[in-house]
Amino acid sequence: MTTDKHFHTIIIGAGPGGLACASLLAQKGIDVLVLERSRRIGPKVCAGGITWSGLARHLPAELIEKPFSSQHIRTGRQQTVISSPEPIISTINRENLGQWMAEKASRSGSTIKTGTYVTAIGAKEVITSSARFTYDFLVGADGSNSLVRRYLQIPVVHMGAGVQYLVPGNFAEMVWHLDPDQFATGYAWIFPHKNCASVGAYANRADMSPKVLQEKLHHWMAKHGMNTTGLKAEAATINFDFRGFHFGNRFLVGDAAGLASGLTGEGIYSAVCSGEAVARTIIDPAHKDQKLARLIKKHRQHSRLLRLCGTNRQFAKIILESLVAALRTKIIHFSALEMGE
Repeated sequence: MTTDKHFHTIIIGAGPGGLACASLLAQKGIDVLVLERSRRIGPKVCAGGITWSGLARHLPAELIEKPFSSQHIRTGRQQTVISSPEPIISTINRENLGQWMAEKASRSGSTIKTGTYVTAIGAKEVITSSARFTYDFLVGADGSNSLVRRYLQIPVVHMGAGVQYLVPGNFAEMVWHLDPDQFATGYAWIFPHKNCASVGAYANRADMSPKVLQEKLHHWMAKHGMNTTGLKAEAATINFDFRGFHFGNRFLVGDAAGLASGLTGEGIYSAVCSGEAVARTIIDPAHKDQKLARLIKKHRQHSRLLRLCGTNRQFAKIILESLVAALRTKIIHFSALEMGE
C-alpha cells in the first residue's frame, strides 16, 4: 500500500453526480480526488432519457442521440400524444455522457482514479486496495448500493427496479405504457437511440419483484412484436429513499442520497443537480441551494403519489387514468412527471 496522500475533497463514484461535483470544486482550485471502481467511466444500465427541463438543454448537441418533442402515453383505457415546441425528452448514450463529464472534470483539475475499489471508510480516511487517502470532505456519489451511505448507517427501504433490453432497429416513437394490471405503479417504455431502443420496465420493488417485472416485460414485448431471443437482459436498482444529503463533513448525491424519482425512476438530473449543490455547499457552508430545494420538493411529491397509487390496485388505475387524461387535456404539463424545473 502506498503512503498517505491528503485531498481536500474525496468523491467516491464517477457517475454524473460525482463528476458534476468534482468539476465545480476543481474550478475553484480545490484539490479533488474521484475514485471509481470501474475501469471505464460511463457505462451503466439506464434507459438514457434526459428531459429538456432538466439536463438536455445544457448539453452539447453531439451528445444527443435522438430528441422527441412528442411522447406517446398509453394505459389500459386510453392513448394520447403529448407534444411540445421543444424536445420533451432526448436520449443519450450514458458512456458518452460519462466520458464527456470526466474530461470536463479532468480539465478543471480533478484527479480521477478508475479501477479503484474502496475497501474501508473512516472519519478522515478512505482506504483502497492499493492506497490510503485522507480528506477534509467526503462525497458519496456511488449509486443505489452506496458504500458511503452504509458507512453513515443510513438505511435504504424504498427501492425501485428497472429491467431493459437493447433492441436493434430504428424506432420512431418514444412510448410510455402505464397499466397497473401489468406493472403496478410502474410502467413499460420504448426509448429510441441511434441504432436501437431501450425497451424496458420499471416498478417499485414493494409492489413487484425484479423477476416478476422481467416476466411482465417479456409478455408486453411479445404483445408488441418484439423478441428477446439473443438479447441480454440488463437490470438495475433505483434508490428513492431520501433521508438527507448533508452529514457534517460528508455528503450524499444522486442515487446514493435516494434522490431518484420513485415514480418514474428518473435519476440523471437529480444526480447532477445534487452534485453541484454539494460542491457549492463545500465551497460556502452558508450556501442554501434553491435548485436542490425545488428538486427535493418534487421528489417528495412523486413519493406521495407513489404511496397513494400503491395502496390499492383499483385506486392506482383511477389515479393513473386521471393523470393521463389531465395530460391529454393539458390540465397539467408533462413536466409535472419530471424531476427538472
